[in-house]
Amino acid sequence: MTDDFKDVGTALRNVPPADPAARAQAIALAMKNFDALQGSPAAPRPIAEPRRPGFLNGARNMLKSLTSRPALAATTSIAALAFGLVLVLPLIDRPLPLAVAPEAEPAIQPAAVAQESVEDAVISEAAPPTRERVAPGAVMKRSLASDMAAPIAAIPEVSVMPPPADTESFANEDPNPVRITAESPVSTFSIDVDTASYAFVRASLNAGELPDPTAVRIEEMVNYFPYAYPAPEADPETDPFRASLSTLPTPWNPGTRLVQIALQGRLPALADRPALNLVFLIDTSGSMDQPNKLPLLKQSLRLLLGQLRPEDQVAIVAYAGSAGEVLPPTQARDSDKILNALDNLGAGGATAGAEGLALAYQVARGMTQTGEISRILLATDGDFNVGVSDPEGLQAYVARNRDTAYLSVLGFGRGNLDDATMQALAQNGNGTAAYIDTLAEAQKTLVDQLTGALFPIADDVKIQIEWNPAQVAEYRLIGYETRALAREDFNNDRVDAGEIGAGHQVTALYEITPPGSPALRNDALRYGSAEPVADGPELGFLRLRYKAPGSETSALIEAPILDAPATEDARFAAAIAGFGQLLQGSVYLNDWGWDQAIALAVANRGEDPYGYRSEAVTLMRLAQSLSAQ
Repeated sequence: MTDDFKDVGTALRNVPPADPAARAQAIALAMKNFDALQGSPAAPRPIAEPRRPGFLNGARNMLKSLTSRPALAATTSIAALAFGLVLVLPLIDRPLPLAVAPEAEPAIQPAAVAQESVEDAVISEAAPPTRERVAPGAVMKRSLASDMAAPIAAIPEVSVMPPPADTESFANEDPNPVRITAESPVSTFSIDVDTASYAFVRASLNAGELPDPTAVRIEEMVNYFPYAYPAPEADPETDPFRASLSTLPTPWNPGTRLVQIALQGRLPALADRPALNLVFLIDTSGSMDQPNKLPLLKQSLRLLLGQLRPEDQVAIVAYAGSAGEVLPPTQARDSDKILNALDNLGAGGATAGAEGLALAYQVARGMTQTGEISRILLATDGDFNVGVSDPEGLQAYVARNRDTAYLSVLGFGRGNLDDATMQALAQNGNGTAAYIDTLAEAQKTLVDQLTGALFPIADDVKIQIEWNPAQVAEYRLIGYETRALAREDFNNDRVDAGEIGAGHQVTALYEITPPGSPALRNDALRYGSAEPVADGPELGFLRLRYKAPGSETSALIEAPILDAPATEDARFAAAIAGFGQLLQGSVYLNDWGWDQAIALAVANRGEDPYGYRSEAVTLMRLAQSLSAQ
């Protein structure tokens, strides 16, 4: 503080209390002046008032508070008003730019991240959502008198910049069409145990908005919920999962039926699982600096650490502009060291996703020993904006390295979520994709389903169904659009497909139409229609292919599809499939709507110990209300 300011402060502290009569007279005069100013003609004030830099901004605000009616009424000494005028008058008269960008805060980088990332951080920083814009070089020179007497219309017009663009992108395809069995009797697809779409739908609805239809992947919504499917035999020499089939009337179309295909994976005892090597690959870029991103990520990984055995190993790689190893491979028993490394992570800089992946695979290779399982958990908002000029090349790189470690992806946050890249990385990396929007979702994904998420029991699982044209004239697979396979891919062991983890469940639904049904959508062909196979009880024939982890050769499971009674689980799955189709605006639902979907889900909630099904009903009701707006 300068000597002048010290003298002013000393003088103010030594000012004697104002004489009550003089004080009353001063306040009355100030009120009169205030009322006169309030009554002066003025043009409407712009919504966004120009900002002044730093100290001057505070000085002007102080002057406003000193000349307002409430402040004057509470003032016990006129000396405070005099001080405000003495302080502000010399500063107001100086020309200053209307908008001055604040100095950029330095990005907080992980300890091992290279310094050259600072330039990337500056380039990637987004402008504040509301920044006033004026012509280059525009300045404003004002005095106290002009502030009090000039009409407000003299202030140059300003505009407000729009908020940053929403850059979210999602991996999806057009809904599967109705197929004519006589023309295309075979349907082939890869299984999927991801659940990211349901969590994103929930986050959107809880935020008061309907989700983007492309964000709705119906198979991921259906597979989000636990079901009481029959378990496979405990004998490890038998198939690692069991298939069960059922049929039920289609809720939205009385002329068709739904066929449910359910797979239940074996869940080995915890003591029987091999040692686990985990590499946390953590996005610490500037876009992660939000409460529902890096802070939630840290809390989520803390939950996971509590489920590891003492001999399991953990390493941490962080990336922002460039990548660095934050924590070398450390046994889970040294939890304090791991937690300290997590806590010290901060967000800042650009997103060098490709470099981070390369380093994570390098670390994983150094950790793996015979018989152990290595997993890379990529935790990110998906905003890969540095080093990913060739996304297809990145996916190919992940596919080449999946023998080193499976790659799973955990998505966090909203606004720039690159779901498409996250899905591609997880699928090519033999892992799963999940979206974590709450700590409760982290509990479900990383604690309740930890064994399934980290320990594979079957790789490259493919489903192929041959429909019987004598029983099924048309069919439609509900969901799995991004998992479609060519017919010849089924027997090709070089074609990648989905993985099933320990205890995982998979559900698929087909809508089938019998010959002669009024619900048929296609007219019969006059010429060249294929002759149906002999009439019989079989609706179709199911074939499953899978590989034991580490094997190059697939095994085959076969079973006929018969008309079997549906369970409560099957009817609830149908309600969720209807929920997803309503969000997509499906053309296949006829007049079936929200009331029917909600009633079907409520009637078939069954055992719901964790409230997942009740939550789904709440989300349906929210979607119904938002759809009516």
